[in-house]
Amino acid sequence: MKIEKNKKEMKTIDATDRTLGRVASEVAMSLMGKTKATFERNIYSGFPVTVTNASKLRITTKKLDEIYHTRYSGMRGGLRVLKGTETAEKKGLKELIRLATYQMLPGNKLRRTMMKNLKITD
Repeated sequence: MKIEKNKKEMKTIDATDRTLGRVASEVAMSLMGKTKATFERNIYSGFPVTVTNASKLRITTKKLDEIYHTRYSGMRGGLRVLKGTETAEKKGLKELIRLATYQMLPGNKLRRTMMKNLKITD
């Protein structure tokens, strides 16, 4: 009998009829590895997460107007403040889930590794 060690587990989260913050917080907790008993803050102990049905996210137009995020070009005066409606029109609700999850992760060197393990599909 052969036992596979290092078999990666994967979590799938369905975003149908769920709010943005609840989906993003569940994704962030799984990416950090806080749902496991082997959680270590200084080592990436999470696992890959897939979010499905991002286009069926429950979000109102009032909430989209309240959401703001920034984009910086690197040049002087290049800071742009964008509304959630602009982002939803141009890049879709997938980008809003990605941005919300990014802000919920710790701002250290592991953040980039965690974000690489996030896949969002419509």
